[in-house]
This record gives sequence, C-alpha cells and structure tokens, in this order.
Amino acid sequence: MRLDFPFHYFIAFILVLSCPSLRVLQKRKTFFFLLFPFHLLTSHFHLSLSLSLSLSLSHYPMSNPTTNGDLTSPLLSDVILTISDQTTNGDCATTTSPPPNPYDFLGAPPLEIAPPSPIDPFRNHTPGFRGLYEWCKILIILPVVALRLVLFGLCIAVGYVATWVALQGWKDLSLPLTPWRRRLMWITRICARCILFSFGYHWIKRKGKPAPRELAPIVVSNHVSYIDPIYYFYELCPTIVASESHDSMPFVGTIIRAMQVIYVDRFSPASRKFAVNEIKRKAASNNFPRVMLFPEGTTSNGRFMLSFQHGAFVPGFPVQPVVVRYPYVHFDQSWGNISLAMLMFRMFTQFHNFMEVEYLPVVYPLESKHDSATHFAERTSNAMASALNVLQTSYAYGDVMIVSKAAEVTKQADCSNYMVEMAWAKNMFDVKTSETLEFLDQFLSMDPDSNGRVGFHEFSTAFGLGCCPLSEKIFQYFDVEHKGSISFRQYLVGSAHIRMQETFWGSCATAFEKCKNTSFQISFNELGDVLQSTIPCTDHNVSRLFSIFDIDKDKLISRDDFMTCLNKYPFLIALFTHCIKDPCLIEIV
Repeated sequence: MRLDFPFHYFIAFILVLSCPSLRVLQKRKTFFFLLFPFHLLTSHFHLSLSLSLSLSLSHYPMSNPTTNGDLTSPLLSDVILTISDQTTNGDCATTTSPPPNPYDFLGAPPLEIAPPSPIDPFRNHTPGFRGLYEWCKILIILPVVALRLVLFGLCIAVGYVATWVALQGWKDLSLPLTPWRRRLMWITRICARCILFSFGYHWIKRKGKPAPRELAPIVVSNHVSYIDPIYYFYELCPTIVASESHDSMPFVGTIIRAMQVIYVDRFSPASRKFAVNEIKRKAASNNFPRVMLFPEGTTSNGRFMLSFQHGAFVPGFPVQPVVVRYPYVHFDQSWGNISLAMLMFRMFTQFHNFMEVEYLPVVYPLESKHDSATHFAERTSNAMASALNVLQTSYAYGDVMIVSKAAEVTKQADCSNYMVEMAWAKNMFDVKTSETLEFLDQFLSMDPDSNGRVGFHEFSTAFGLGCCPLSEKIFQYFDVEHKGSISFRQYLVGSAHIRMQETFWGSCATAFEKCKNTSFQISFNELGDVLQSTIPCTDHNVSRLFSIFDIDKDKLISRDDFMTCLNKYPFLIALFTHCIKDPCLIEIV
C-alpha cells in the first residue's frame, strides 16, 4: 500500500496516543513537531508489504482472544504474520521466469512448496528465568523446595515398594491383575497424587467425568508434560501404550509394568501391528482397565494440536477424549525445548502450578464403511482442538526427532527451522520418518549455515557435481524461493517428489542398462566416461560420485548399488539424462 500524506498523520497520531513517553510531548504542544519529520521520512518511500499466513486458516477455526484464567477459556494460538519486502516496478511486481527443469524427462513438474508454517508447537515460552520477580521467588521458596523434595522422594519410595509387592508372584503378564493386587496399587496411586502435590499441583480443576469403562474402553488425551501420565495414573490407573525404553527407567519401569503397559517400537511395523492387536484385546475385556493413549505421540506446548497416530482408532471401539491445560503467567509447564531437570526445578520453585482437565463426550465410530481409522482420528482430533480452541497442525513426532538430531550435530540451541511437518510430508510424498532422518544426514553433511540453509557451492561439492549448468539446474530445482540457498524441507520434499514419479524406477533401470559393462557392473573409469558430457569430470568429482554409488564399497557399482544409491539420492538421476533419450527404452519396474 502507498502511505499518503493524511495517512502519515494518522499513524503518527496513533503512535503518540499509544506511547506514554510521547504523551508528555503532546502535553507540551510539540505534537506537530513530531508529525513533520515523520512525514518527511515516509513520504519519499513506497512500502510494499506482503502479509502471508503460512497456515491455511480456511481449514482451521481462528482462535478468539481469550484468557487462560479458567477452564472454559482456551489457550491462545500463535499466529505469526510474515512481513517481507517485494521489489516493484510501477504498479506491477517484477517476476522472473522459472528455471529450466532438469527432471522433465521423468514427467516431474517444477517443484512447488508452500512456505513453512511459522509456528513451533514444541517451543517452551519460558525456558529460563526472567526478571527480578522470578529470582526473588526462588530465594523465598527454597525452604519449601526442600520439603517438597523430601515428600517427592518419600512418595517414590513408598509407591515403588507397594508396586513391587503387588507384582510378586505375577508370572503371566498377559493376564489382568487379580483384585488384591489392584487394591494394593491404590497405595501407589495415592503416592502419585502426593507427587503432584510436591510439584505444586495442590488442587486440580476438573470438568466432566470419565465415562464408564463399558461405554468407552479407550481414552485419548493431548500430551503437554510428564505430569499428564502421573495424573491419569492417579485418576484412572489405565493400561498405557509406551515405548519399550520406559521399561528400563528406575522405579518408573516397575510402576509401568504394574499398569500392564503395551510396548511399541515406533519404527517396527510388526511391533505396531502387535500393539494394535493388544489394544483391541484389552479394550474388549472388562477385566482389564481402560486403555490410555496419547495419539500425538509426543509432548507439545499445548497451543497447537499435533497430527494423530491411528493406533487408538484402528480397533473401532468408542473413544473418550480428554484435554488437559496448564494456564500460567510466569512459567510455561510444557515439556518442549527445555531439559527435564530444568522443568522439574522450575515446577518445584513455583508457589502453585495450575492444571485443568476436561473430559469430553464419547466419540463413537460410525457404521459407515467410509469411516476409516483416519476419519475416526480426525473427528476425535477436531473435538479436542475445538475444546482447547487451538489450531490443528501437520507436525508429528518425526519433527521432534529431526530437531533433536539437527541440534546434536550442529550444536545449535534452536533447530526449529529443520522441521518439515512430518505428517504432511508422509501423506503427500510417502516418505517415512526413518527415510527422513537419512535425508537429514545427507543435508547435515553439506554443512548448513546457522539458519539451516545450504548454498550452491556446499551442495555441488558434497556430491561431486562441480560448477556446471546441470548442477546449477539441479540446485535451482530445490531452490523454489530463489534465495541462492535451500532448506532441509526443500531438500527432503524435492528428493521425495522426484522419487515418487511413475517413470523414476524405470528410468533408473534404463540408465544402468546403458552404463553397465559386460560384467553387469560399472567401474570407476566407466562412470567417468558416462558423466563426462554432463559434469566436469575431475578426479575429485568422479571419486566422490563413485563412492556415493558404490554402496558395498567393493570398487564396482552393481545394479543393487545403483538402484539403492538413486533411492537415497533421487536427484542424481539427472546425471544420466542423456542415457534416457528414447521413452520406449524406459524399463517399467
């Protein structure tokens, strides 16, 4: 928009009224002295503001500006406006023609990626101590912290002993606990409530009540903090679904076993299938307690809803959703980018921590054949997001793993710019979390800068492509923003987009058939001969590319090596474009 003269005065007037320090000037009748330089400053410039919401708000309800003070007031959602400069020429913005597409021969269209979402659902908003108030409060409450630590340790010890006694002689873990064992577990449940008290949760506001187990054998909840499972253990004592790593935790592992936990390995299809069968078996029998799941799979900051996993919805039983809130003023209790030790210390040093739990109406599976587990999960997620008044996102547990690995390698405190919205990437490009981590290893090997971006020189050097027209075209294919650098999200999506083309594997097979020798392999010199017409074939470039293709390191590239390499680095198929000239030669595999 163009700022005209009257509008300048209006802006300055608003600034004067909103700034206390400027009100003094207004009282001294220097208001128009402020307007004059402001007009001179702005009247010589034209400002083009491009306001973009990276979230498609047409798909999500806008959050109302309410407070967090009571149970019915939902948390505010962070919506960020990105303001960017745009070079203009008169009334029309200057545009550039799209760069040549090196993957036309695959039928792949130019890469188009929506800007990344500006939100970070894992960010803790108070990771450190801020202000004099926090430090004074810590000094005042230190004696209370000592008493809380004593209570915490005592409850852990008593709960562990009671659970250990309850598990004695229990051999068949697939059977439900006997009545006397369940009664003994009440001691541990009371200890769990005392642990919450030691953390500052003196009272917990609750709305609604749990539905009868016969009506809703499965309970799902959003996941914000490690406090959530402690509360649900006290309130419901359910059977939970958890990672196998929890079993080895001191004290906690014993208590988890008493809850008849269902262990699952996220990356094992067999383990996930077994977990779904166990959920179905235990939910079908009233002799077992309720089955409790956190379908988000990890903790968020409570301001957004992560993408749901479908394990709770595949069995087809009615589900009762529960939402938990942690209203705060000085201390965000979410377990995001903050260490467990710091989070516990901050909890111990608060006068009181607020927690609110709301049991929502039961969500039933529909009799319609079109109501799949995905639709069932979406309906439940919609109900929970509506109750919390938050936006639903495509972020998932895979994004947490990406950020953790990037932080470990780069040694940077904030690696949120590596997130890709894993649920979206999986649905759109059929890329798994394990594959994404492999792509992340490749990207990190290119030594990204502090903003998590890689330039052309680093990209071409890492893969031995050299500086040539083809390598520039490949890089420009990823660089959809035309910034001269690419992000991990662009690298992942671009690679997956190339690989998902229908003719990709046929083109890979054809390229190998054109390059192989009589021994059905490719040697170092033969690879150099093939590539000499596409890239600068220096010893460094050929050696680097040969090491990438020689997967088994036997100094020869077999068909398996060739196909495996292009599965890991799909964009390298562009090096063999000249080998695939006749579409009739493409082998359909």
